[in-house]
Amino acid sequence: MTRKLDVKQNRDTISGTADINGAQLYYEMRGTGHPLLLLHAGVADSRMWDDQFDVFADSFRVIRFDFRGFGRSNMPSGKFANFEDVRALLDFLKIKTATLLGISFGGMVALDFALAYPNYTSALILGAPSVSGTEPSERIRQFWEAEELAFDRGDIEWATELNLRLWVDGPQRSRDEVNPEVRERVRVMQTAVFMKEIPDDIEEIDLDPPAAERLDELNIPVLVMIGDLDLEEKHALADRLGRDIPDCRKIVIPGAAHMLNMEKPELFNQGALKFMSTL
Repeated sequence: MTRKLDVKQNRDTISGTADINGAQLYYEMRGTGHPLLLLHAGVADSRMWDDQFDVFADSFRVIRFDFRGFGRSNMPSGKFANFEDVRALLDFLKIKTATLLGISFGGMVALDFALAYPNYTSALILGAPSVSGTEPSERIRQFWEAEELAFDRGDIEWATELNLRLWVDGPQRSRDEVNPEVRERVRVMQTAVFMKEIPDDIEEIDLDPPAAERLDELNIPVLVMIGDLDLEEKHALADRLGRDIPDCRKIVIPGAAHMLNMEKPELFNQGALKFMSTL
């Protein structure tokens, strides 16, 4: 059951906090037309969509929100599933079907949601997505170990820098080769994630069976976008989606690593809008 807690209207943007499956999720909504739900990456929050929100609102009813434990949304105790939170948020907003656009972790949630609730999903746009049920590479395992060590010793600055090096800089560039504004925006959002108070007894419920075993079930149009400077593992996964999803298109964004919508917003927006114009 959902309940409206607070809603504010600032010009054409409606923002609010909703009680969704026991969590208080912050959301913003703008524009009219077919609903477009934006799902942020795991190193960010809904602010990562600043270069898309107003642009897409010229043609669509755009909603962005913070996953529980990110941005202005809290993380309560107990069990949860992010794809179930998406379902509850759409119900709360009285949206029956939407296009979902997710980057990285947000792409994984979008995929899980589309498989769990196909009648709610009209199309998917996936930016360098993770896919539930796939095994992480050795590089990702080593990164997680280093991140955990830094976090456990209270070195939030280094834990954040590790994320910036992998997910913003990418394996082919030094930090000096990356737009400093993009780097700083992600640094602020990732630091905020690390500073969140997270209960010890949370438990995330996985999609069962996971998306990796069910990609051929997707009978909607899907666009996969990836930066040419992203990890090799991400390119391999994007290629797999192109093979296994019946109606899947792919765009490679030049000069971008993992945070492609922030590094190359004009190219990203152009590709997404062109795809949505064909639906």
